[in-house]
Amino acid sequence: MTATESAPVEVDVDTDEMIASRRRLLDDGKVLRLSEIDAEQVAGDIDDERMIINMGPQHPSTHGVLRIMFELQGETVVRSKPIIGYLHTGMEKTAEDLSYLQGCTNVTRMDYASNLFTELSFSLAVEKLLGLEIPERATWIRMLMTELNRMSSHLLFLATNGMDLGAVGMMLYGWKEREDVLRFFESVTGLRMNHNYIRPGGVAADLHDGWEDGVARLLAGLPKRLDEFDILMTGQPIWRDRTQGIGVISTEDAVALGATGPILRSTGYAWDLRRDMPYLAYPDVDFDVVVGTYGDTFDRFAIRLNEIRESMRIVEQCLERMPSGDYRTDDRKVTPPPRARIDESMEALIHHFKIFTEGYTVPEGEVYAAVESPRGELGCYIVSDGSPKPQRMHIRGPSFVNLQTLPHVLQGGLIADAVAVISSVDPIMGEVDR
Repeated sequence: MTATESAPVEVDVDTDEMIASRRRLLDDGKVLRLSEIDAEQVAGDIDDERMIINMGPQHPSTHGVLRIMFELQGETVVRSKPIIGYLHTGMEKTAEDLSYLQGCTNVTRMDYASNLFTELSFSLAVEKLLGLEIPERATWIRMLMTELNRMSSHLLFLATNGMDLGAVGMMLYGWKEREDVLRFFESVTGLRMNHNYIRPGGVAADLHDGWEDGVARLLAGLPKRLDEFDILMTGQPIWRDRTQGIGVISTEDAVALGATGPILRSTGYAWDLRRDMPYLAYPDVDFDVVVGTYGDTFDRFAIRLNEIRESMRIVEQCLERMPSGDYRTDDRKVTPPPRARIDESMEALIHHFKIFTEGYTVPEGEVYAAVESPRGELGCYIVSDGSPKPQRMHIRGPSFVNLQTLPHVLQGGLIADAVAVISSVDPIMGEVDR
């Protein structure tokens, strides 16, 4: 047999019988001839058929217990509706039964991918009510730790975003680099997540001896890996086809829907609280606000990738300029006495006991403090009635607000692109169902 010849195919069915059967059906009018089919009518029937399907709630495609109800016309998304509430955490109500000293153990569990930011916003709000000034070293430690946390959060995004679109290798690489940052967190706070490290008045403990070497290792190894991620993902034709022009949102729509963070910046609007409503020592460090152009899924990916590089610039400046001094305020109202004093002084023991059992009172009033988390504006609103516990606490969670953009960016797209668009919003459901 030559290369152009093919082997015969054996068919069990009697071909002559099939042809004869088909002719009988045509003659009886039970089968339409092609010439008798009204193509426009068939197309109209298909267009009128819409289907309701549910996606979620499950990991990993919806990034947690998020459920999205789709109305489809063929494979096109006509409408969508995010449905939340499956976690039932009730953390804001729980905050009313916790003292201000205990509050950070609660809020750190909301955005479990960037715990230190919720601790920071809560602490800033309490310090505003107290009129409390914290030492310069505590400010720079907070900035160092939160920027490292931004890096770990964005690395987690790169990992899961890659997996959502089929790039399983990116999941492994991004997860590995994030582990290096979490390992440093463990050396400082004792925990990889849910740290309770940033507290009203400063931080829980000073940086350990040799912390500079740990940060230097992160700064030395990560740039090369980010360049490899650029090669692996950014310049990949299939990746670009799956992300460019997908899930587009304009600046006007993003502002109208309250979107912040990479979603807003992907439209070209350079809004970053670290620069536009500065806190901590951000006015004293150099960094750039990364913006996109088209507001699509690719821009949101590229912004997070490059924000890691900008966070590394800030961390490097923290490493070079970390001041000496105390890591927490010496205000005895909120700071327990040193451990050594407890063994020497009855007054110190009583002071320690009262702080950790009753807490400390906060003047009456209400306050709002916002920070730039990896997902956007994260704010803490507290109402104080003068007791050791908040009368009311509310967290302005960027994941919750950013989910409002999903019905807009999904409309008119394909159901096959839905997971890519959801991933680009980067929602953390612990912050949504708080």
